[in-house]
Amino acid sequence: MRAQEVAYRFSLLVCGHAQDAEDVMQDALLKTYRYVSRIKEPEAFRTWLYTTVRNACLMKRRRHVGEPAHLASIEQGGSSGDGGTQPVEVEDHARSADQRMIDTWVSGRLRQALVALPPSYRMIVVLREMEGLSTREVAKVAGISEANVKTRLHRARVMLRQSLEGV
Repeated sequence: MRAQEVAYRFSLLVCGHAQDAEDVMQDALLKTYRYVSRIKEPEAFRTWLYTTVRNACLMKRRRHVGEPAHLASIEQGGSSGDGGTQPVEVEDHARSADQRMIDTWVSGRLRQALVALPPSYRMIVVLREMEGLSTREVAKVAGISEANVKTRLHRARVMLRQSLEGV
């Protein structure tokens, strides 16, 4: 997968807003272009890219202290005219309309539960469960110990489970 796609998807999930994600992606890719020659091991590039995006998201968040938190859909595309974007749904004729409606509802509830997590927990869940990084890689990106990653991941899963109970 291209670095641009990885950076955008991760920044969208961590920052929560499409416009912030685009800004963060651009900042991260500029840094990547400037400093990629300093990376000695090719395997370290992925971890380094996630760390760069994470830092850019944190800087963006610090600049917007006090603004409401929101989480954008990964599938966002079209514009709604009010500056926001609307999710783009690709119709799958093999599934029933009822199943698509249920899937959309569940996915929305999951996004709501994810955005309700504290940012440090949300980042761990996104890196580990959605981006597929190992515990060691997540620890490097987050700048914490592997034990702390495991603890935060467990707590985040408990919070998500509690938030989704009764769904």
